[in-house]
Amino acid sequence: MTVQSRSPERLVHVPLGDRAYDILIGPGLLARAGGEITSRLKGRKAAIITDENVAPLYLEALMDGLQTDGIEAVSLTLPAGEKTKSFDHLATVCDMVLAARIERNDAVIALGGGVIGDLAGFAAGIVRRGVRFVQIPTSLLSQVDSSVGGKTGVNSRHGKNLLGVFHQPDLVLADTSILDTLSAREFRAGYAEVAKYGLIDNPVFFEWLEKNWQKIFEGGPERIEAIAVSCQSKADVVVEDERETGRRALLNLGHTFGHALEAATQYDSKRLVHGEGVAIGMVLAHEFSARLNLASPDDAKRVESHLKAVGLPTKMNDIPGDLPGADVLLDAIMQDKKVKGGKLTFILTHGIGQSFVADDVPSSEVLSFLTEKLPR
Repeated sequence: MTVQSRSPERLVHVPLGDRAYDILIGPGLLARAGGEITSRLKGRKAAIITDENVAPLYLEALMDGLQTDGIEAVSLTLPAGEKTKSFDHLATVCDMVLAARIERNDAVIALGGGVIGDLAGFAAGIVRRGVRFVQIPTSLLSQVDSSVGGKTGVNSRHGKNLLGVFHQPDLVLADTSILDTLSAREFRAGYAEVAKYGLIDNPVFFEWLEKNWQKIFEGGPERIEAIAVSCQSKADVVVEDERETGRRALLNLGHTFGHALEAATQYDSKRLVHGEGVAIGMVLAHEFSARLNLASPDDAKRVESHLKAVGLPTKMNDIPGDLPGADVLLDAIMQDKKVKGGKLTFILTHGIGQSFVADDVPSSEVLSFLTEKLPR
């Protein structure tokens, strides 16, 4: 698969048979959303799910554009933040979609970041046993990661994303001009997921990021290129392993540690947001790999150096407030979806761009490592 260019746009196609879809990347796509949707879907009704941060900026423009192209739309605005990914809010979304009489050929549209995409996608996957789904991601993190691949879900008191379904979108519109309204913190958090694609299996891309990250933050062609490469990388993995039974698990580099830290902070975005947890988690994954003599400590230092230069947290003591003990963090890790038969599975590495799935990692090693890394 190759990224197709319609300058200044990019198009990434995800070939999943009768569930294939396009990812369009570039500026000004929100205004064209109606036309792009009607050219692909038969239905003429839509339920837009968004949040209180995004709605004032983009909801009216999206609804006007949909109406111009003959799509009747209703909307639901939810609170912003990770705590919205709950069963209660899922029920609210499902009730709204049903009340709007959205049929299987109609669409649920997620207008927001990863939280809204995951929640709306879950609802789209279970209402009437599956309705059409369109992602319009408004954060860098959601444009390069959560909007692609069909993973949906909500959080449980037992951990992050433990309840959900696989439900592929029918279209992803990544409008890069929307990213100009993100705070510096939100953009940095999304960049952690961009760096992840280099660290998984593309050392050339990671080296390019080290040289060009400032231009990506400034906008322009480097930003579009970074998003396109990231989406292509994820699409390649999803096509090979849609249900995460093998290679797709590599996309969770840094997430096992990161999710445990998010749970430890009770998903308080003032203390830690997802991308920041992933950044710390990726450094920890490289350091843990070095501890197990799987990789050079120099690689861990290089990862930490780059993420720190960008402005991301890289250590657990960068998280404001107190953290629970290593045993509590290990318990959160034991709830990870990759655990099989009670055995820990981590994404570890042999070096930059050489990640692999490590099965049956001794919990004693993890506990000792966490004890060493926790702030004293």
